Amino acid sequence: MLDFGFDKIALIGAVALIVIGPEKLPRVARTVGTLLGKAQRYVADVKAEVNRSMELEELQKMKSQFQSAVSDVEQSVRQEVDSATQALNQTWSDVADDGSAADFGSLQTPAPEYRHPKKNWRLKRGATPLWFKQKAGVRRHTQSGAARVARFRPPGIR
Repeated sequence: MLDFGFDKIALIGAVALIVIGPEKLPRVARTVGTLLGKAQRYVADVKAEVNRSMELEELQKMKSQFQSAVSDVEQSVRQEVDSATQALNQTWSDVADDGSAADFGSLQTPAPEYRHPKKNWRLKRGATPLWFKQKAGVRRHTQSGAARVARFRPPGIR
């Protein structure tokens, strides 16, 4: 990168003051500062993008390592389960062929039939707090039609 010392910057400022003039120099300096700021932000964005891409590549490598480890574990577990299943089947066939075992069909009980649990809506309704029922306008007692009319009759009319 370019190496500017204090003496070089002072020389450039003096030349700019002579060439541009003192009236336009502040506006030009402001414009140059704005452009330098934009350039620095652009460079920072490019660096950030490069860093993100490098991190993404590292994450993809880690992901592939984890996937291979998971597949290895899955394969070893599957082999163990298969060997245990074969051993169990071999033992079961040995016991069944031996003839000393009782009738295994009678030991198995049929699965119980599914029954839908009955919901007691009265119990649920009774669990609601009284203040909530009053706020929601839930009727707590039954009223006859005449009692309801008498309840909501405007005062003064009897």
